[in-house]
Amino acid sequence: MAERRAPQLYTIPAHRAFADALAAGLIRQFGANDLELARGLILLPNNRAKRALTDAFVRASAGGLLLPRLVAIGDPGIDEAVGAALDPADDLDPLPPAVAPLERRMILARLVSEERARSGQPVDAAEAVRLAGDLARTLDQLLVEEIEPRRLRGIELDEAMSAHWQRALDLFGIVLDRWPAELARIGRVDAAERRGTMLRRLAERWQDTPPAGFVCAAGITDSAPAVAQLLRSISQLPRGMVVLADLATGMDPAEWDSLGPFDPDPVTGLVRRSIETHPQFHLKLLLERMGVNRSEFRTWRDGSDHDATVARGKAVANALAAAEFTARWTTLAPDQRRIEGIAAAELATPGEEAQTIALALREVAETPGRTAALVTPDRGLARRVAAHCARWGIAVDDSAGRPLSILPSGTLLTALAEAAAQRFAPLALLTLLKHPLVRFGTARTDWLEGVRALDRTLRGPRPAAGLAGVDAHLRDARRARMALAWWPEARALLKPLEGAFEQGPQPLAPLLAVLREAAQALCGDAVWAGPAGRAAAEVLRAAEDHAGQGPDAVDPASLAALLKTLMDEVAVRPPQGGHPRLAIYGLIEARLQTADLMILGGLNEGTWPGLPAPDPWLAPRIRTELGLPGLDRGVGVAAHDLAQALGAPAALMTRARRGGTQPAIASRFWLRLQALAGERFERATALEGWARALDDPGRYVPAAKPEPVPPPELRPKKIAVTDVDRLKADPYAFYAKRILGLAQLDPVDADPSAAWRGTAVHDILERWAREDHCALDTLHDRARAMFDDAHPMQRALWRPRLMEAIDWIVAEMGRNIDAGRKVLAVEQSGETAIAGVTLTGKFDRIDRLPDGSLAVIDYKTGKAPSPAAVREGFSLQLGLLGLIAERGGFTGISGAARGFEYWSLTKHGDSFGRATSPVDPAGKGDKVLPEDFTALAARHFTDAAADWLTGTRGFEAKLHPEYAPYAEYDQLMRRDEWYGRD
Repeated sequence: MAERRAPQLYTIPAHRAFADALAAGLIRQFGANDLELARGLILLPNNRAKRALTDAFVRASAGGLLLPRLVAIGDPGIDEAVGAALDPADDLDPLPPAVAPLERRMILARLVSEERARSGQPVDAAEAVRLAGDLARTLDQLLVEEIEPRRLRGIELDEAMSAHWQRALDLFGIVLDRWPAELARIGRVDAAERRGTMLRRLAERWQDTPPAGFVCAAGITDSAPAVAQLLRSISQLPRGMVVLADLATGMDPAEWDSLGPFDPDPVTGLVRRSIETHPQFHLKLLLERMGVNRSEFRTWRDGSDHDATVARGKAVANALAAAEFTARWTTLAPDQRRIEGIAAAELATPGEEAQTIALALREVAETPGRTAALVTPDRGLARRVAAHCARWGIAVDDSAGRPLSILPSGTLLTALAEAAAQRFAPLALLTLLKHPLVRFGTARTDWLEGVRALDRTLRGPRPAAGLAGVDAHLRDARRARMALAWWPEARALLKPLEGAFEQGPQPLAPLLAVLREAAQALCGDAVWAGPAGRAAAEVLRAAEDHAGQGPDAVDPASLAALLKTLMDEVAVRPPQGGHPRLAIYGLIEARLQTADLMILGGLNEGTWPGLPAPDPWLAPRIRTELGLPGLDRGVGVAAHDLAQALGAPAALMTRARRGGTQPAIASRFWLRLQALAGERFERATALEGWARALDDPGRYVPAAKPEPVPPPELRPKKIAVTDVDRLKADPYAFYAKRILGLAQLDPVDADPSAAWRGTAVHDILERWAREDHCALDTLHDRARAMFDDAHPMQRALWRPRLMEAIDWIVAEMGRNIDAGRKVLAVEQSGETAIAGVTLTGKFDRIDRLPDGSLAVIDYKTGKAPSPAAVREGFSLQLGLLGLIAERGGFTGISGAARGFEYWSLTKHGDSFGRATSPVDPAGKGDKVLPEDFTALAARHFTDAAADWLTGTRGFEAKLHPEYAPYAEYDQLMRRDEWYGRD
């Protein structure tokens, strides 16, 4: 055994650039001999820290340099990275390989699914996979903390513990009992257990045979027992040292002791709660497990050009003090509260915050030699900032990456699964067919033409389910010729997917295979190209390989959710190639990083620090009794990350006062710094002003009420009776519809609207009249057939109302026949020339009255027009139809129009259906006389035609808004910008 020496322990304060100070110190100590530095080994927390230290060595070397070996202690392949020290050829007890992450996830999902089914609470495969992920994280925490799972059996739960937690604990125990047998079956071990064993073996081997070169453990804050043992061993090696980041060696002893952890009270047995939210707690726990005292740590003597001031470091430490020690802020000297070099920008919205950060990054980019980095846990903010910078041609790499589930390859897979699960409902189907990867390349233009034609055809209420439902809809739809010609190509590509999903619950592997083949058929190799494509291919490959280990059967409807759960956890990082002096980091990636300007974005409560993720398996009290980290320990780690980031030469903190839909609360860290600094809390007012100025037009010019005046030759000389009210009440809407040719599209997969219901009812009544010749015993059957393919909700709500209205129509028709009325024609179009234009119209029904005159009937599924509207010269549709009939505009119909009736199918009192008329033989209710109605309609129409169709009057918007309920063109006329201003 090698000779032991006193631990060599160092700390680099937060106000120093950790990586640069470490590189400078190691070069000073071992750089005299190039080979001596190269023979060294440096253990770091993660791969991003390796890159940061490599860059620091490059900056410090000012020339060529043979780097020491850099190893990330959290790397799953640490044994290969360290080399023979961990796995020598003569090792008589080699460790089994670690179980693959997805293989473990699938096995745990199967165990969860089986046990939940036995307990009478079955879950689908997607939920089982989600729960398995939480279970794996909890299991890893037990393994890392070296807590025996059997300790769960010894926990006594009182009556206060909810039945939910009792069931979760029971299920967790059963799964843990079965898990070792599953590992033995496949000949694997847990990765966390294997890593801990390797680290302990490494510590023991180095005690016996120290490495020839130096060994330095730097920036590691993991307090796991195995890590602590290794760090203790390294610190005592002949050429070993441990360097921690920002250990508070100068903290008041009382505050240090208050952090915990605490031993149980000898009398009560109760354990005082540790302050896990403090930035120093995890470091104190690490020191206790290493068996060292913070007084043994010396401050690293080297610094760099990227350091901040000592005063700022002390002020930040004071701001993050434990709550019971913040009362002393009022007694601190001014230099202990000074945070110069830190500015704060408080913006109105996340969009404004992103623009502010992008401006700060651009300013640095335009300054030669300066560097800047954004540190934020908010990936949405990071993406916004990157997009703002891209507008100026500045590409900034987000080293934290983006979830595969939101990238094109990932969204394609979920779109495929969702479309098939929803049986190709219009919205899901069009989302899939319009995906940017589908038919990627030269064929995409023609493909999109077909998709757009299908889009136009599918607008409105949802057709029947499945590809056959789309087939039938296209055959029945009007103007679907282009979509019908294109659809067979897409249908052939989707048919295998539909066949697989129709088989119901089945093994996962065949489902994934069909999904993969469908993706290949639709997109070719484009779906697997690039970093995101390769990540998607790897997820599918691993899922297919290990699907047999998972739940026995998967409901196809849950496949999209299952895939999204897996892809949410896959971060796709961009290839290097962004701006060399700008970067975007997550909190983990930012550790040990430095820049001239560090921007700390998203400083709102719930973002930084984030909300602790609940553990669905172990209640907080159970976690405490087991000795697992508290759910809020991440708050303390986030505070430590903040203190490190504020150690740059200049720092900018930002937050938005409002989140996506509600006001946001400033981060506790922001509030502490603000309270400590008081008036010295510097605001980046200039930067805030620049961000607002970018979107400030300077002055707002009110929009004028539109009143276009096209020349007479461009005005229509043919108008339908249904457009006359629009022309008079809202001329601009008529102009947009008839002259500009703009029509509002129905939403995709829309709920059946009143207009759709009216069209359907009119179709029933037309078929009844034409094909059944108004036979009273057939109308009920036709009305029922309308709902055969309708949504169950429509059937439940509309059919009873419609059937009552149908009963009224049948009864009313019977009364009319008994009174001598006769149906002349239904649903016939006609026209007549009047006032220099052609007036066209289509009536619902015209009857011959006993006196030989005509009665014009209009079916209404809504409310009939009021007599007041008729008096004002509106709602003259029946009168204009009567005018066309009197002038012989309808084939086979002649005579004077004296009857004008609305047959409304809406509810009136306790019944459905009522006939009303805008005319009255005696003029009662201030109604028009029947013999005057067509003349009145002709006069009003002639005046309107002279103004807008043959004349030069402008098409004023909302001329009579009380008679213009239409809103299709309100945005086009910018209504909200001028309406009501007078």
